[in-house]
Amino acid sequence: MQKIGFDNEKYIRIQSEHLKERIAKFKGKLYLELGGKLFDDHHASRVLPGFQPDSKLRMFSKISDQIEIVIVISAEDIVMNKVRADLGITYDEDVLRLRDAFMERGFMVGSVVITHYNGQHAADDFRVRLERLGIKSYVHYLIDGYPHNVSLIASDEGFGKNDYVETERPMVIVTAPGPGSGKMAVCLSQLYNEHKRGIEAGYAKFETFPVWSLPLKHPVNIAYEAATADLNDVNMIDPFHLEAYGETAINYNRDIEIFPVLNALFEGIYGESPYKSPTDMGVNMVGFCISDDDVCAEASKQEIIRRYYDATNKFAAGANNEAEIKKIRMLFNQAKIDKDYRKVVGAALRRKEETGHTSTAIELADGTIITGGSTPLLGASAALLLNTTKYLAGIDHDVKLIPQEMIEPIQKTKVEFLKGRNPRLHTDEVLVALSVLSESDERCEKALATLPQLEGCQAHATVMLSEVDRKIFKKLGVNLTCEPVRKK
Repeated sequence: MQKIGFDNEKYIRIQSEHLKERIAKFKGKLYLELGGKLFDDHHASRVLPGFQPDSKLRMFSKISDQIEIVIVISAEDIVMNKVRADLGITYDEDVLRLRDAFMERGFMVGSVVITHYNGQHAADDFRVRLERLGIKSYVHYLIDGYPHNVSLIASDEGFGKNDYVETERPMVIVTAPGPGSGKMAVCLSQLYNEHKRGIEAGYAKFETFPVWSLPLKHPVNIAYEAATADLNDVNMIDPFHLEAYGETAINYNRDIEIFPVLNALFEGIYGESPYKSPTDMGVNMVGFCISDDDVCAEASKQEIIRRYYDATNKFAAGANNEAEIKKIRMLFNQAKIDKDYRKVVGAALRRKEETGHTSTAIELADGTIITGGSTPLLGASAALLLNTTKYLAGIDHDVKLIPQEMIEPIQKTKVEFLKGRNPRLHTDEVLVALSVLSESDERCEKALATLPQLEGCQAHATVMLSEVDRKIFKKLGVNLTCEPVRKK
């Protein structure tokens, strides 16, 4: 089983208590800017083993009757068809996915706010689509000089020009498909417009990373920089917090740079600011729930390398992201690692050198490394799955779980009828074959039963895998990296 380094139940308990305290601080209404993912935070689950991807959602579920969710999307992202990398869908499609997912879990989704609006036709089309689906939408406009022209922003020609988002409940969670959507501006605009209506609303920020209570160069915080290397976020000691309290706290450059402006905006709206530092604005308690620092540090180092391979794979696919790659290489130095620190990298490359074929490797929870290579019948990933499940089930390596006479008809269908060029079985096809055989073969049944043990394991391939194989590894919870080499 995967080593655990994070106490998830403690997190849910103390985080919910801390949120209740923050809500009580403001008498009217609290706008909570949500950074990161609410119910599918896979980055957190990778760097903090034991953190469940839906932990934040489970916590909020306890007070769901007090919560309303507003989803924000930038008109510019709609125009650019910006894609959420981990899901492969555009931001506008993710808005609808998020809404459905929240509502299925019993949350109220009040509306969608389109920010950075300047008459874009694509944004207008999206509003029409939302209207047809019965979803309320609002627009917030571009403001000249935002965020530094405070006198204009905190006026009827700035925030006052934006649509007032009608909300019903005391706590409004403002979330978005990804960064740069304008969540903070929506919160601040609402504070201004609520104040005009006699409602003294408050603002707080709920962002998991960087972890303010961990050291600046802790691997968990470095992994956050690697995850946001495309945005060039930089972790920093919060100078405002240090000055106000004499305590070291970690934040990141954008929040620190914007804090004086936020302070001025708070003063422009309220007459005074409720916060002395950007760290004060946050409500994150994740750093107090790490139960094994070594486990989390190791997982974070693996994540830094995984992010490096993600970036190099994007570059190989045609992206112009050399700066992102250079940034992560610099983070290697801070974490005192290189790509060879990841054991499965060397294992897969050695297997390829020995055989001359595409190869894969996986490191199991006990440190055992299993390899697989492509054959005329199987792709390297499919071979790896078979080799690994046999090992975990105690089945001799030489046993052929799927007989050749069963594989060959599948290959014929793939090539002759489906017009495929690669006759080798993919991971999904191998798993289906094992499932069929498991009805009559106890060994196949035992092999399938080991699949949950792959969750949290590290794997590497010597080529960029097909989308099918990548998705199967993701569903199994395997943390995969690939050499930036296209399949021939």
